[in-house]
Amino acid sequence: MELVMAVGIGIMTACAVYLLLRGRTFSLVLGLSMLSTAGNLFIFSMGRLRPGVSPIVAAGTEGYADPVPQALVLTAIVIGFGMTGFIMALAVRIRLQTGSDHVDGLEPMPERRPEQGS
Repeated sequence: MELVMAVGIGIMTACAVYLLLRGRTFSLVLGLSMLSTAGNLFIFSMGRLRPGVSPIVAAGTEGYADPVPQALVLTAIVIGFGMTGFIMALAVRIRLQTGSDHVDGLEPMPERRPEQGS
């Protein structure tokens, strides 16, 4: 199960980096959200994957899950929502001010294609 989790987190991080490197603000917001989710999964998996055990120690139980990564992930989720909301508001403001969705405010020049035929 650890290998599946590690591969999943790696693929999610790679997709997030790809989206961050694109030139549009919507892709940037999706990439940041995906990177935040990958980081949350990484922190959550650091507490070890222990199925069937409770995060709270009860009387007479042998094993328990570490509650610290769960608390960190809950805090990171709240911070991620705030960051996403701020970046969305910033992206809308930039779109209204520049008239472009490109991150630097300028549309890329179209590639010139050689004339066909003739």
